[in-house]
Amino acid sequence: MTETTVVRRQIVVQAPIERAFTLFTERFGDFKPPEHNLLQTPIAETVFEAKPGGHIYDRGVDGSECHWARVLACDPPDRVVFSWDISPQWQLETDPGNASEVEVRFVAETPQRTRVELEHRHLDRHGPGWESVRDGVAHDEGWPLYLSRYAAMVEKANAG
Repeated sequence: MTETTVVRRQIVVQAPIERAFTLFTERFGDFKPPEHNLLQTPIAETVFEAKPGGHIYDRGVDGSECHWARVLACDPPDRVVFSWDISPQWQLETDPGNASEVEVRFVAETPQRTRVELEHRHLDRHGPGWESVRDGVAHDEGWPLYLSRYAAMVEKANAG
């Protein structure tokens, strides 16, 4: 695995590790940008089934669903690993062999502060054009946007 096939980002949130993990998985749809949508209709909700064999999917306002990730590992509160079943054409990838994977680790820095480390790896598995996936998820509108919105959600949850 070469460095160019991996995108890494991290953020620190003011939350105990268990809460940071729970907010990430149970409220994923609250910080996932609604414009990141493969459905033909607006998203009503995003579901993150935080268990091995589970999925991450969007449910449209018309009831249609798009399962765009498979949960490969889930070790609360330390980490979750899921596939990225979205092709370089930004369409659903139906061949699991052509999917990259995302690992999110939660590291307690103090009892009340958690570092969230995201690694999107094996991007070259997407085949020709995989660089567009790397560039897309590394872009400010990719994982950096998800993580900044996640941190804002945690901050708001702490205030409420």
